[in-house]
Amino acid sequence: MEQHSDTFLENASAALKNSAQAERRDFIALFAPLIRTAAVEGFAEFDTLRAHVKRVRQHSLDHLEYYLGKFEHEAVHNGNHVHFARDGAEMNSIVLEICQQHSARRVAKGKSMVTEETGLNSFLQRAGLQVMETDLGEYIIQQAGETPSHIVAPALHKSAGEIRALFQSKHDLGARELPETVDLVSEARQVLREHFMKADVGIIGANALIAENGYSMLVTNEGNGDLCANLPRVLIVCTTIDRVLPLAQDATAMLRLLVRSATGQAQTCYTSFYSGPRRENDVDGPIETHFVLLDNKRSDILGGDYREMLECIRCGACLNHCPIYTSVGGHAYGWVYPGPMGSILTPLLTSLEQSNALPNACTSCGRCAEVCPADIPLPDLLRDLRHEETTKKLNAPRWRRGLKMHAWLARHPPLYQALTGMVIPVLNLFGRRRGSFKRLPLASGWTGQRDFPAPQKGTFMQLYKAKLKRQAAQEAKRNHEH
Repeated sequence: MEQHSDTFLENASAALKNSAQAERRDFIALFAPLIRTAAVEGFAEFDTLRAHVKRVRQHSLDHLEYYLGKFEHEAVHNGNHVHFARDGAEMNSIVLEICQQHSARRVAKGKSMVTEETGLNSFLQRAGLQVMETDLGEYIIQQAGETPSHIVAPALHKSAGEIRALFQSKHDLGARELPETVDLVSEARQVLREHFMKADVGIIGANALIAENGYSMLVTNEGNGDLCANLPRVLIVCTTIDRVLPLAQDATAMLRLLVRSATGQAQTCYTSFYSGPRRENDVDGPIETHFVLLDNKRSDILGGDYREMLECIRCGACLNHCPIYTSVGGHAYGWVYPGPMGSILTPLLTSLEQSNALPNACTSCGRCAEVCPADIPLPDLLRDLRHEETTKKLNAPRWRRGLKMHAWLARHPPLYQALTGMVIPVLNLFGRRRGSFKRLPLASGWTGQRDFPAPQKGTFMQLYKAKLKRQAAQEAKRNHEH
């Protein structure tokens, strides 16, 4: 899938000018953290379970080859076919070959960030297949010709009015008003029902692969995953090699963290475990089931300094709490994975050369690390990527020169204090009447979006020394009086 993370600054600037979408993002930034906080505070075992799941995830990655082999053995024993794909192109080719083997023309597809990563939909469509997204959010953006703006809520950027106009344009159902949200959902259900019934192949993702029994786990709130899995005669499960867990109880433990962090629920509406194709006495289900497990540089990540990123459970909590993401939205990041997790994954899965702006899209506030249910040190990994960017000289020369100058000054405190001691009073003199500056030399990146506050009369060190001097004078006066 083509990515444009190298234009993040331009994308972000354009997003900030879209006031309607900015208002919706502000709403999410306000309420999503409240919902997540309420869910976590109502679950006393959250921190203990988070520590347990992290140990399990680390153990699984430490022994990934073993657990993948065990999963493959058990899945094949259940009647599945298991395929391993080195990269996105190979995964797409495997899926297309399976479809062609069954002369498939229609594909009903569940939500999957992995297939977004490989550009599977457009690949299959170029081969003549009709691919229909069946998750409501994914269906909306597919009809709009857009990409997801959030890994959990793909159409988060769309208003009800925009969706209404889209459905009235795309659905040949005659004149209608669709005044309420329930009307929009009902119409989407009506349109999608035909695709469920006529699909030759169903494609879904997986939140976890279970090594002990060869099952996969899928978490949804709409039930479309089950329809994609059970109605077509062929099922293809697309996921990545790092999704494997040793035991079923490990998957359910992760689930309790995932759902509360993603949507604030104690449990999703549908949590499904898929074992394999229809058995002799089963009344429904696919007659053939395939697992396609994607690597796509994850083996390289596993052996490097950023391996903790493979522990991500794709809950989206870091996006909902990130001041940068909630300000500019997901499309500004230019590829599949936005927000803090995407600012790490995108450079690792594509290249830092193309995506070096993303690790810098961080204020280092630390909120993402606080709420991450996988306990991934996201700010630390982002700083490591920034260091790598500087080492490789990928950032602009003026930034490197500026940082070197600042580092040199920081190693010479008397000179640093003397310079700031001269600048701060000048800024106070010119800015104290208004209280801020609309423009400042060398600070247009700041003042282009907000005013720069005028500082107090002196630096912290000047004020601190003055306070110590006053205290010493008062102490001397008291001693003199006594």
